[in-house]
Amino acid sequence: MTQPAKSNSVAFRDIAFQLHSQTNPEAHEARGPIIVASGKGARVTDIDGKEYIDGMAGLWCASLGFANERLAAAASRQYATLGYYHTFFHRTGDGAATLAEKLVEMTGMEGGKAYFATSGSEANETMVKLAWVYHTVRGKPTKRKVIARQRSFHGSTIAAASMCGLEFMHREFGLPLPGFLHTEAPYPYRGMLTGEDEVAYVERLALELEKMILREGPDTIAAFIAEPIFAGGGIIVPPATYFARIQQVLDKYDILCLGDEIVCGFGRTGEWFGRDTVGMKPDMMALAKGLSSSYFPISAVVMKGEIYDAIRTFNQAGGSFGHGFTNSGHPVGVAVALEAIAIYEEMNIVDHVRRMGARLRGRFEAMAAASPIVGDVRGAGLMLGIELVADKETRLPFAPERQAGPSFDRIALANGLIARCMGDTLGFSPPLIVDDRDVDDIADRCEASLRELETELLG
Repeated sequence: MTQPAKSNSVAFRDIAFQLHSQTNPEAHEARGPIIVASGKGARVTDIDGKEYIDGMAGLWCASLGFANERLAAAASRQYATLGYYHTFFHRTGDGAATLAEKLVEMTGMEGGKAYFATSGSEANETMVKLAWVYHTVRGKPTKRKVIARQRSFHGSTIAAASMCGLEFMHREFGLPLPGFLHTEAPYPYRGMLTGEDEVAYVERLALELEKMILREGPDTIAAFIAEPIFAGGGIIVPPATYFARIQQVLDKYDILCLGDEIVCGFGRTGEWFGRDTVGMKPDMMALAKGLSSSYFPISAVVMKGEIYDAIRTFNQAGGSFGHGFTNSGHPVGVAVALEAIAIYEEMNIVDHVRRMGARLRGRFEAMAAASPIVGDVRGAGLMLGIELVADKETRLPFAPERQAGPSFDRIALANGLIARCMGDTLGFSPPLIVDDRDVDDIADRCEASLRELETELLG
């Protein structure tokens, strides 16, 4: 780990001038940054020459690795032709129109439209605003509230953070805003009662959601937002019947379903979209991260035709859609996204992820069988979690002061493995281009780190 040295060093200037996302300021001042200098495939190298295999694809996003020549070339070609233009006031470029058509086609949102933004947070906030327009046009302007779920992550802007079901996204900012509600997360490992099967568990969750709707008033609820599989909340896969049963409740009370596909989209779960893995049927979908392999900041909302029709109707008197971002439909971003999708299609990303995901999960499950502190292995495709416990039989979690997850993170980093601890759940979401060797490397380093952690925790 790089330590601050002299006043002109990168580490010194970083500590002196940069505020880091989701980083403890005092700890950062004491430890200094890890300065990533280069990357290739699934690996990155720091400024001191140490190589790490990145088991998280950066922030769940570098699906095509860290130095893809085709994506770089696509960006370079576009920069040489048109480095920027916008999509306000009837303007567009060939790339934006082509990508919009492709996304509507891929998602099956027949008669729908795609709207471009630059981050997942923006895309999720856009879906909320479009839900408000939709209900207003239909004579239901009081339908404004949004129901999210505990443990969910939907972004860092004000409305997106309000939809998060994670306390650390709220505490500094006085969030959530009024009108953003949270129902229980479908978390079978922790949430099922003794003797309760998955069908009964799902029914209980659906009834709890319905009680919330009735308590708040169905005429006040605009939308329900969900990740198909929880990402930052612990890589939690809902029971197989969960979304079908939740959809019955939403349909009963005329509530839109918003799909946050920011992590799950573009092959991550072993399907093109996470909704197909879990049986979710969203009215709108937010896409980002894998859309461009994060080689350029771009996101999109793809909506059903009924949503677009509401926007069109609202503005029939001659107004203009009152929403927009300077870099919506950025020509370089759409060029990179189109090239990324072409690469996914050429490499048959879904089948590849299924094969690599099965291999990695198999290794993790073997570790779990041999480890006294692994309680659960879960996930789909190349989106996998390992939950650490103090007692496997009772599922007793470690006391927070034991710092089991953060300790694994520290040990793994020393062993050249980048993972992600979410409490005591270890997250793995590697680049989708990993091969057998990469998968085994991740698993080998994880296993070695787990053995070290067992020694630390158990003596």
